[in-house]
Parts: sequence; structure tokens; C-alpha cells
Amino acid sequence: MATLAPARLLDHRADFPGLVTADGKPWHYLDTAATAQKPRAVIDAIARAYGPDYATVHRGVYARSADMTIAYENARRKAATFIGGREEETIFVRGATEGINLVAHSWGMANLKPGDRIMLSQLEHHSNIVPWQLVAERTGAEIDVAPLTEDGRIDLDALASMLTERHKMVALAHVSNVLGSVLDARRAADMAHSVGALLLLDGCQAVPRLPVDVAALDCDFYVYSAHKLYGPTGIGVLWGRAALLEAMPPWQGGGAMIDRVTFARTTFAPPPQRFEAGTPHIAGAVGLAAAIDYVEAIGVEAIHAHECALVAEAHEALAGINAIQVFGPKDSAGILSFAMQGVHPHDIGTILDEANVAIRAGHHCAQPLMDHLGVPATARASFGVYSNSDDVEALVRGLDRVRRIFG
Repeated sequence: MATLAPARLLDHRADFPGLVTADGKPWHYLDTAATAQKPRAVIDAIARAYGPDYATVHRGVYARSADMTIAYENARRKAATFIGGREEETIFVRGATEGINLVAHSWGMANLKPGDRIMLSQLEHHSNIVPWQLVAERTGAEIDVAPLTEDGRIDLDALASMLTERHKMVALAHVSNVLGSVLDARRAADMAHSVGALLLLDGCQAVPRLPVDVAALDCDFYVYSAHKLYGPTGIGVLWGRAALLEAMPPWQGGGAMIDRVTFARTTFAPPPQRFEAGTPHIAGAVGLAAAIDYVEAIGVEAIHAHECALVAEAHEALAGINAIQVFGPKDSAGILSFAMQGVHPHDIGTILDEANVAIRAGHHCAQPLMDHLGVPATARASFGVYSNSDDVEALVRGLDRVRRIFG
């Protein structure tokens, strides 16, 4: 096996305590697209939030509660400005999946009717398919699916030809979680708006690895998850245009989202509080703020260049293994999916795990895309700020072993 030429890469591996095995050996973690490892700065921020800083938010008159409220709302401000939005447009949710469900059920149930149409694409994650199916069944709206180009991008030319004034929502992945292909989001926004439709972008894979500015993209809703951005699980962000959020009814009822409650009638708080019923994930918000600080200190552009270099290394290395087929464009954003002839991806993942290489194997919550690719599943290697050339070399060594085992 040829030795890969070293790339000029970032070196932040030491910041991540999870990247070693129980016996102290390097763990080659190549599943960042599923969830990112956490830097010590985030872990420490969460520990402080649950320890000496802990108190509830918005309700206490004592000092620690006031301090935690400031920290929580500061996290909202960071989550907004990180993608070019405003804090009053930024809602904390349990994750991107809940953010899409919130839009589908609050905006969708209030605005969709029989005969209206929703535009998705062939490569969407299930979380950007199933919520729209549920709301379509309840409202009588119908769903259309834009095809892909040969190299695995959303075919915007075909999408443009399919759009009509009956389309009210276009919901697309900014970056594919399987193929790593990057959407021309501004062009998609222009197309949607030209027929009077809104554009929702699933930014889960984009935000950790691409600069995002919702104003420049001109989208109407944007969602992302903290745990893919080196932050904690259980919290995510829904950004929406202020006028749209103001017109949307509550999705869940309870404490914190009200103005005045009587048994006769309840009035509701303005956004974002209107959509944040109950005690929020306080420590999660603090952890997200720490993750954003960590990423901004390095620079998203630098992270993107780092991951692109590793993808290029991996493409070059896998090209030398005849039995492997790589899916998606060569300039994918930090994600590489592939199949090996005659070997199920689960077997690939199991054998690689024996060599301390962790990849994802399966349909990646994108079964319609698997059907399009003509495979039941793929193996997926995905990179992060902590990944390096050693990880790529370990992957290639492991795949060479897989090939020998299966002949």
C-alpha cells in the first residue's frame, strides 16, 4: 500500500479526550457526520453548568438564576450570530429533527391546504422527509422529489422545471449527510421565491464545516444540531424569519411560552419564547455556546480546508482499491461514502472496528437515496477538526484487510 503524502492539516486532536481507546491507543474516529467528539472546553463548560453555576433560567430572582439566564440568552445570541441571524429569530429545540417538525406542524398546519405542494430532494435525511409526509397527510398537500445529478448533487435545473406556484415549501439539505454534496443554497432560494414558496435548509452537516450566513443565503428557515458542531446532544437551533415566526401558532403548550393564562383563554409570548415550552436544556445551551467559541477560534474556513484535504487524500487512496465504489462528488464536504464489491457495509465496519477505526455503516437515515444508488447501505467515513492523515491511512489499511478476508 502506498504511503499517503502528508497534508498541511490542523492539529487539534489533543483537545479531544475521547480519541483514545481504553488501553490508551489512538482511536481513528471517522463518524463525525453522525456526531462529533467533544473538546475539553465543551466538556468543562457543561460540567460547570451542572455544577457550581447550576440554576434554572428566566424564573429565579436570586443571583445565580439571573447569571444562568444571562448565560443561556448569551448562548442564543451566539447560536444566532454564528449563522448570521438575530437572537429574536433563534429558537432552541432538542435538535434539527425537532426544528423541522416544528416548522412542518406549526407553519405547515396553518398554511398548507389540499392542492398545495412541497418540494424535497432524492438525498434528504429522513428527518426532512417524514415530518413533511405527516403534515401532507393531514392537510392534503402533496410532495414532489427533485432528482440528483450524476455526481450526487441536487439537480437544481430539474428542480426549477418542476416548481410551480402550487409549491409552498422547498426543504433541502445544505450538505448531504451521505454524499457530502453541497447545495447552491442561494440559487435554491431564488428558485423557491420566484414561485412564492419558502425555503427551509437542513444545515446539520453544513454548519460544522462551511461558513453559513442565512441573510446571504436568503433562506426562510435554517436548522442545525449542536452535537454535530462539537457540542452536546439534546439541543439544536431553528432560525426563522421574524415575520414568519410571529405568524406561526405555538407547537407545544406549557410554561415559559405564555403571556397570560386563564381557564377561559391563554395568550402567548412572542417568538422565540412562544416555541420553547417548559424548562429548557440549560446546560446544553451553555455547551453549544462553548462549542461555537471553540469552532470560531479555529475558523470554519480553516476547518473546511482541513476536511477537504482529508477527503482528497481518502479519494486518492481508495481509487487504488479496485473493489471499492465511491459515491458522490470528489469535492464533497468532509464526507465519503463507499461500497466494496461482495462485502456488506456492516462487515466492513466490524472488521475496521477491530483495528480501532470507527466508520458508519447502513442507510444513514436516507433510504430513498440508497434506493437511488441501487445499494441497501453504504460505508461512510466522515472527518472532523481532529481527523488527520493517520486516520486515512488506518482506514485504507483496514479496507485492504477486508479485501483480503473476503477474497
